[in-house]
Amino acid sequence: MSKSILIVDDDREIANLIDIYLRNEGFETSQAHDGEEAMDKIAGQAYHLVVLDVMMPKMDGLEVCRRIRETAAIPILMVSAKAEDMDKILGLMTGADDYVVKPFNPLELVVRVKTLLRRAYQYGQQATATPEEEGLLKINELTINKATHSAEVNGRQVHLTSTEFGILHLLASNPGRVFSAEDIFQQVWKEKYFESNNTVMVHISKLRDKLEQEMGRKLITTVWGVGYKIEA
Repeated sequence: MSKSILIVDDDREIANLIDIYLRNEGFETSQAHDGEEAMDKIAGQAYHLVVLDVMMPKMDGLEVCRRIRETAAIPILMVSAKAEDMDKILGLMTGADDYVVKPFNPLELVVRVKTLLRRAYQYGQQATATPEEEGLLKINELTINKATHSAEVNGRQVHLTSTEFGILHLLASNPGRVFSAEDIFQQVWKEKYFESNNTVMVHISKLRDKLEQEMGRKLITTVWGVGYKIEA
């Protein structure tokens, strides 16, 4: 079954270009050209991923991202002409899984889309696995289920994006081990790490806040100058 992708960009030429490349890779695509139209489409159909421009009329991409995150963990690839680090951080803090700066190589965008989809849905293929194969991890009151791509605290679901889950599963699978930002990026994103990349820091911050809100205490520890770890 092919994955469905919503392309949201007020520049129709860019939206059509993305559409062509994604369809050539076998994806089903739909388009929206402002934030309100995007929310209407999302309310009426389930998508596997959203390619979301930041600067749009009626409702910008950041607000669309916030509203999506209120109810869904669908992967979001944010696209923007703003290349400053703070703009990227704001997009990621809002809930985006990844960020691409315009002008971009369409082939790079396709690779990012495939990476996000693989990260988000690879575990769903194991729905018939036995409990041993599901890879349940327990850290006190936290239960992490690799098969269902979910995490719970005392039975309450922690709503994580696919990227946040990937980081949590990596750290929880190796309790006590310190992972640098570069280690995390290369293992979760499956891409080469670049210096001054704040992406991991932003996702760790969001993940830590969500876990602390449910658990009432800190789970992910920062080892200053080294990286991050979880103690069992």
